[in-house]
Amino acid sequence: MEEYKIRVGITQGDINGIGYEVILKTFSDPAMFDLCTPIVYGSPKVAIYHRKAMNLTTNFTTINSATEAVRDKLNIVNCNSDDVKVEFGKTDSEAGTAAFEALQKAVEEYKSGYIDVIVTAPINKFSIHSDQFSFPGHTEYFENVLGNGNKALMILMNKDFRVALVTNHLPVKQIAPSITKELVQDKINIFNRSLKQDMGIDAPRIAVMSLNPHAGDGGVLGDEEETIISPAIHELADKGVLCYGPYAVDGFMGSGNYAHFDGILAMYHDQGLAPFKALAMDEGVNFTAGLPVIRTSPAHGTAYDIVGQGIANESSFREAIYQAIDIFRCRKHQKSYYAHPLRKQYFDKNDDSDKLKLDAPDDDLSI
Repeated sequence: MEEYKIRVGITQGDINGIGYEVILKTFSDPAMFDLCTPIVYGSPKVAIYHRKAMNLTTNFTTINSATEAVRDKLNIVNCNSDDVKVEFGKTDSEAGTAAFEALQKAVEEYKSGYIDVIVTAPINKFSIHSDQFSFPGHTEYFENVLGNGNKALMILMNKDFRVALVTNHLPVKQIAPSITKELVQDKINIFNRSLKQDMGIDAPRIAVMSLNPHAGDGGVLGDEEETIISPAIHELADKGVLCYGPYAVDGFMGSGNYAHFDGILAMYHDQGLAPFKALAMDEGVNFTAGLPVIRTSPAHGTAYDIVGQGIANESSFREAIYQAIDIFRCRKHQKSYYAHPLRKQYFDKNDDSDKLKLDAPDDDLSI
């Protein structure tokens, strides 16, 4: 029997960016096909244009659906009109439409069970924005279309360095009013579950960042630490969640304390992503945790400034593939671990014998 290969659905992203370059470079290595069957949702015509412009040699086969995917090949599902044009480095609504069509097809085929995980190449948020895609980014989009009522958590990760966000793509003036005790606790709980379910960490340690400089300096620089963040942490810690803080971000990151934790929860986008990208961008991965779907992406954007030059680094995209595969396997293993739990053992307080009873009603027995 042939070993099952994980079917990785890949969306092309913005066709005027470096998406196809990093995709084609990643799958120029034959060893990648030992790990998965890649299915790109996009345009064979656009792929050929990028390949020719950068003198790449990666071959692919064109298919109509992931159901036709060929093992040991890079497969491309044609989602776009043949009239779509590529203009390197240009912000263009036509490119946004092409990106959305690919994304929509990948979601459709995921729902049908044709692919196992989704890896997204970078989009231009301005280009893709429309009546059909009115979301700040991929994270919010997947929460809406594949969340099944679950809340998403953005995690940036590189090996054991993982940074998650309480708020995602919010204007700075909206951040502080959005931080509530309930929201902080929701994000800690999602982070904690993901570290267990998706990363295989039995007892994850989570560091929670402050909102204000110097963690508020006892209320001199803001009171959110004392009134919101600390109470949220203490309540969850009392329930057994290993969460600590709030820590002032500059000292925490500058001293290297982040290395002592399995996860770091930042309050807002730049607070978490600026230090992460400074330390780990080249191989960083964006993972949308908390949802049934496994979705990853490279940590970088469309890189309009270098598109078409053949100098884009594919390491982050390759790591996004690796992480999607690892998380899929970890979830599968976790599910198998808890598929057949041991039955609870009870004893009857009124029975002097040592006989073990497994089928007595809960009301009559004690653990």
